[in-house]
Amino acid sequence: MANEIRGTLSAGGLKVAVVASRFNQLIVDSLVRGASEAIVQVGGSADHVTVYWVPGAFEVPQMAQRLVDTGRYDAVVCLGAVIRGATPHFDYVAGACANGVARVAQVAAIPVSFGVLTTETIEQALERAGTKAGNKGYDAAMAAIEMVSLLRATDK
Repeated sequence: MANEIRGTLSAGGLKVAVVASRFNQLIVDSLVRGASEAIVQVGGSADHVTVYWVPGAFEVPQMAQRLVDTGRYDAVVCLGAVIRGATPHFDYVAGACANGVARVAQVAAIPVSFGVLTTETIEQALERAGTKAGNKGYDAAMAAIEMVSLLRATDK
């Protein structure tokens, strides 16, 4: 049988940075609440969660990189909501955000999770921010927490 290493969901003692986009803040507020609830639910402290509000989703990767570089956090959770409009602006912002966060995550020594919604409608965004489809902020925080323990397991 192969050896298996799995992450655990324990946030005790972790310091987590949340990068949140102010654009579509009605939705992002719910994502931030979901992320905070997830961290506390698995033993983390609300006092160890710091939320950094950036103007929009385009700015999320830059702040995520800066926070990784500080060395003060065990994980960075990226949250936002990009909703399609009548122009191609959506494609540029959503793509730049996703690609930028992915670039940061690939080279970071700590987990950087992606909880930025990219939806066709505001209704879809609301569904993913705590109604029918769960809360993607919660999911992104749980993924980051699990990855902390998994990455630490590779240090042994």
